[in-house]
Amino acid sequence: RAWALVLALTAVGAGAAWQRHCAVEGCGAPPPVHAPLSLALLQGNIPQDEKFQPGSGVPMALQWYYDQIHAAKASLVVAPETAIPLLPQQLVPGYLEGMAERYAAGGQALLLGIPLGSLEEGYTNSVLGFAPEQPQPYRYDKHHLVPFGEFIPPFFRWFTEMMNIPLGDFNRGAVGQPSLPWAGERIAPNICYEDLFGEEIGVRFLDPASSPTILVNLSNIGWFGNTVAVDQHLAISRLRALEFERPMVRATNTGATAVIDHRGQVTHRMPAYQRGVLRAQVQGRGGAATPYARWVARWGLWPLWALGFAVAGLAWCLRGRTGRAWAGN
Repeated sequence: RAWALVLALTAVGAGAAWQRHCAVEGCGAPPPVHAPLSLALLQGNIPQDEKFQPGSGVPMALQWYYDQIHAAKASLVVAPETAIPLLPQQLVPGYLEGMAERYAAGGQALLLGIPLGSLEEGYTNSVLGFAPEQPQPYRYDKHHLVPFGEFIPPFFRWFTEMMNIPLGDFNRGAVGQPSLPWAGERIAPNICYEDLFGEEIGVRFLDPASSPTILVNLSNIGWFGNTVAVDQHLAISRLRALEFERPMVRATNTGATAVIDHRGQVTHRMPAYQRGVLRAQVQGRGGAATPYARWVARWGLWPLWALGFAVAGLAWCLRGRTGRAWAGN
C-alpha cells in the first residue's frame, strides 16, 4: 500500500509538471487556422432584479446593446445570453432587422443571445448569428437546460408561477449543432453552464471537417450575484479549452468576460460587475481532435460508467470474500 501511494503521488506530480511545461511550450499544439480574429465582447452588467422589468432593465439592455452592436468595429462581436431579454416579435419593428442588415453588409459577424419561439411552438434559449453571405441567420439553441430557470421538473409548475420566473420552460436544442462559419473559422457557441459538460461539446468533434476552431460561451451569471460563481465558471471554461485544445471566448452579463487560449490561459479579461466592451483578439486552432475529444465524440461517458460499475462490482465481490474469510477465522 505504501508503494502504491508513492507511485500514485509520483504519477500525479509528473502529470502536473508535464501540464505546466506544455502550458508554456505548447507541446503538440494544434496549428493556427488563420490570422487572429479581432473581438468585441459586450458586458452589459444589467442587474438581475431589473433584467426582465419593462420599466428599467429591458429598455436599458435594448438601448445599450443596440448602440454597442452598431458601433463595434471588430471582426466578431458577441453579446451575452439573453442580452436581448424579449422575443423578436416583442421588439420594436426594425430593431433586429437593422442588426441583420448592418452585419450582412460589412466584414463583421455578430453572435447575439436572445430567446426565440412562441406560445404555440414553445421557446428556446438561443443565439442568433449574423454574417455576410449567410442566406439565413445562424441559430444555436441551448441543449442542457437548468431546472426551474429553463425547464420545469414534473409537479413543480406551481413553484415557477409563484416565483414569477419569465420563460421558465424552454425546449431543448439538439446535441452537436453546427458551428457558424466566419472568416475561415468554425465558431461553436455554448450557453451558460453548458461548458461544464465536455461530452456534449465533444460531439461537435466527430467530423474533423466541421469540428470547431473557436468555442464561444454566452452567459448570464447575474443570477448568482457577487459570488465565487464568476471565477468558478471561468475555471470551467479553461478546462474545456485544455481538453479540446481550442480557444474559448466568453461574453457575459456580469463576468467573467474573457478570452482563453488553446492552452487554457486567460489572455484577456474584463473586470466583473461593470459595463463595458472587451476588445481583444483570438487565434483559432485546427488540426486533429484531442484523444479526449475523439473519445467523447464516439462514446460519450459510457466507458466511464462501465468502469465505475465494474469497480463497484469488484469491490462488492471482494467484500463478500473478505467477510467469509473473517467468519472462517
